Amino acid sequence: MFKSILLFLLAGLAEIGGGYLVWIWLREGKPVWVGLLGGLILILYGILPTLQPTVLDFGRVYAAYGGLFIVLSLLWGWMVDGKTPDTPSLVGACIALMGAAVIAWWPRAA
Repeated sequence: MFKSILLFLLAGLAEIGGGYLVWIWLREGKPVWVGLLGGLILILYGILPTLQPTVLDFGRVYAAYGGLFIVLSLLWGWMVDGKTPDTPSLVGACIALMGAAVIAWWPRAA
């Protein structure tokens, strides 16, 4: 389970970090290399979920990842952009994270 959590975190950081670089390139006029680097990181994001254990199929990996993405997005906004999440955002993030855990690790019949 540790490897799976680590892969979810790395994929989340790759998607948010890559997306952020593309965002600041296009919206804030950063150099084109910033956007290209963001694109390369987004490709890495597309690869990382394939390294999840084979018991997790595509739908479960991406559904569970979605919950973690919500949490990581709020943390990124707070740490990088200085936007403190409000109470409804925090409650929603906790609900999403619990849902992601259920999707990924709820015991299933073989």
